[in-house]
Amino acid sequence: MGEDHAFGTELARNLQRIVKAAADSVGAGDSGELIDRVTGHLGVPITQALVVTRSFEDWEHATIQAGVDAYLAEQNGGARTDWFGIAGGQRGHEDLVGMLVTAKKHGLYELGAVDYATVAVGPDEAADVVQLGIVGTVAPDGTRVLIGVRGANLQYGQASSRLEVIAADRRVATETRDRIEQLMAEHDVLRGQVIAFGLSEHRSNELVTFLPRPQLGTDDVVLPGGVLDAVERHTVGIAEHGSRLAAAGQHLKRGLLLHGPPGTGKTHTVRYLMGRMPDCTVVILTGSAMRFVSKAASLARRLQPSVVVLEDVDLIAEDRDLARGGTPLLFSLLDAMDGVGGDADVTFLLTTNRAGSLEKALADRPGRVDLAVEIPLPDAEGREALLRLYSRGLDVTADLAPVVEATDGVTASFMKELLRRSALRALAVRPDDSRVRIDDADLAAALAEMNDARSGLTRSLLGSQGRSAPG
Repeated sequence: MGEDHAFGTELARNLQRIVKAAADSVGAGDSGELIDRVTGHLGVPITQALVVTRSFEDWEHATIQAGVDAYLAEQNGGARTDWFGIAGGQRGHEDLVGMLVTAKKHGLYELGAVDYATVAVGPDEAADVVQLGIVGTVAPDGTRVLIGVRGANLQYGQASSRLEVIAADRRVATETRDRIEQLMAEHDVLRGQVIAFGLSEHRSNELVTFLPRPQLGTDDVVLPGGVLDAVERHTVGIAEHGSRLAAAGQHLKRGLLLHGPPGTGKTHTVRYLMGRMPDCTVVILTGSAMRFVSKAASLARRLQPSVVVLEDVDLIAEDRDLARGGTPLLFSLLDAMDGVGGDADVTFLLTTNRAGSLEKALADRPGRVDLAVEIPLPDAEGREALLRLYSRGLDVTADLAPVVEATDGVTASFMKELLRRSALRALAVRPDDSRVRIDDADLAAALAEMNDARSGLTRSLLGSQGRSAPG
């Protein structure tokens, strides 16, 4: 019995030695090709190489790639650059030099294919970026270096994207990284875009979404006389005359607050301004994304001329007397607005339904909000203009005067929904008409439906403060 046990133990040890020897042999051979590729380019043993790293937000991945591509084009003179990858498990826990040293000592990593990912670079555009890869090139002084790009990898707890430069000398690696960062700034994929911060449903971090830039004409915005002119002077006007204003010692940073009841057209006006400033980067924050106001302000400084849009700012900027000391987001907002210098071509564009509850430090201090403009409920002239605006594409034969008179106190949103319901009724009554024709009966029926007592919540959601018209 004892002999059998001793034999089994010895057999197990021999098998372990055989398996380890086979693994070491395979690993050493594969990792040798990787190490040869690296040391052959650098001209020094892997133990003499070092890495300089800079981490970026995950949504900067495409800009990292753009900067590296521009650097390679600059240094290699258009010559082909061959990227290579690293294969093996646990790649997310070490920097590149750490993986290479481990490859040499233990054979855990080997030469592999480049990992790629596809990321958005616009509302309707995407680009392939290196998820994990290395490329050989030279530093600005001609010394050989390796550049590595690593995208975020949640599997390994890596939430940021990284740029890594491997060289035999720290100064050389740092100068290479600094030049790539300069080129990243020149080729920033976020510049001139409309972007919105949001939250991932899988993790509580920020996501950047590209949005199409709205294209609205002056006729698409129905406001009382002079209101739109005042808004444009404070935003578009400063943008157009920024250099002369700065030369005259006037600050460029401005804050505009649009306030008024829900549904009157504040967001619509913001969308119009986005189109009027096509060269501006627009960063939109709303709802829970307000927590990223500091990062939004930092982006605005970097990508100026820019606009930071904060929708329903009263959700975080409620007066401290009402909010019992204020909220952390309020202080983040105040710090963010103060942190952008007066010479920065940055517009803070805020909207609120409750101007009276806004924090005094936000509303009263110069340099935070310079102009507050009320977007009121439309008057009779405005309601008629809204009916004509929202009936584009429709054949309206109805007399609009009775509807204008009966809708005192309603919002632009109410008028838009009224036309939509009228069109739906017209389609139901006359499905064979070549065009959607709205007559008096269609408008009257839609208005009666919206004024019905059972539609009180709908009217409230649309911001209506008007009286119920008789059916």
